[in-house]
Amino acid sequence: MPRFTSNGYEIAYMDQGAGPPILLIHGFGSSYRVNWVNPGWVDTLVQAGRRVIAFDNRGHGASDKPHDVGAYRPAALAEDARNLLDHLGIGRADVMGYSMGARITAFLALAHPGMVKAAVFGGLGYGIVTGIGDWAPVVAALEVEDASSITDPIGLMFRKFADQTGSDRIALAACMKATRQPISADELALLHMPVLVAVGEKDELAGSPEALAEIIPAAEVLNIPKRDHMLAVGDKVYKAGVLDFLKRRGLG
Repeated sequence: MPRFTSNGYEIAYMDQGAGPPILLIHGFGSSYRVNWVNPGWVDTLVQAGRRVIAFDNRGHGASDKPHDVGAYRPAALAEDARNLLDHLGIGRADVMGYSMGARITAFLALAHPGMVKAAVFGGLGYGIVTGIGDWAPVVAALEVEDASSITDPIGLMFRKFADQTGSDRIALAACMKATRQPISADELALLHMPVLVAVGEKDELAGSPEALAEIIPAAEVLNIPKRDHMLAVGDKVYKAGVLDFLKRRGLG
């Protein structure tokens, strides 16, 4: 697994395929393997003629896992993405993020609009502006030693996922504390690249995809039928919709 150094942290990444590049940014508590390899995204995109780059956000997967909350500012995570593209000599790419990865994609697109040809915000709608609920129970669930004491259902869901993936729970808790930073509607209105907002119809965490698309000048919506936040990730409608969007409005 290749690695590079970004602002003092070792970041693990993958680079497969040939063709127009697309950068994939995974969600909270996940990794590039769990979010993009296992559900078939990498194979799908490579077979579609894409060069696929993905990485483990700091605090996740095989990348460094600092316990300092300040290390997980969204702008810093977006700089890891930019630094990876620079490391690979890629000046411009399509970018797709899921959930927290969509938030990082937005920060990247706002800070470096010339690098993002088209963006896909998966699993995140208007919640990027308003915030998506009280995450204190999730932080508590990650930090507590005895998982049997967790009563909050969302907190328990994330704790089980963290345990199943062998994650560093303290690093994830620090990440959660830092990355809930909202982005204002006025800022998002500055995004002029094509944007696809792809959200499961049963996703109770993301917020309205239509409301988000209304404030981004070149945005469109993909509703993923009968899927919640977790199950939408590998859905065939999601994949087909993204491939169509990239063909029409992305690099390829």
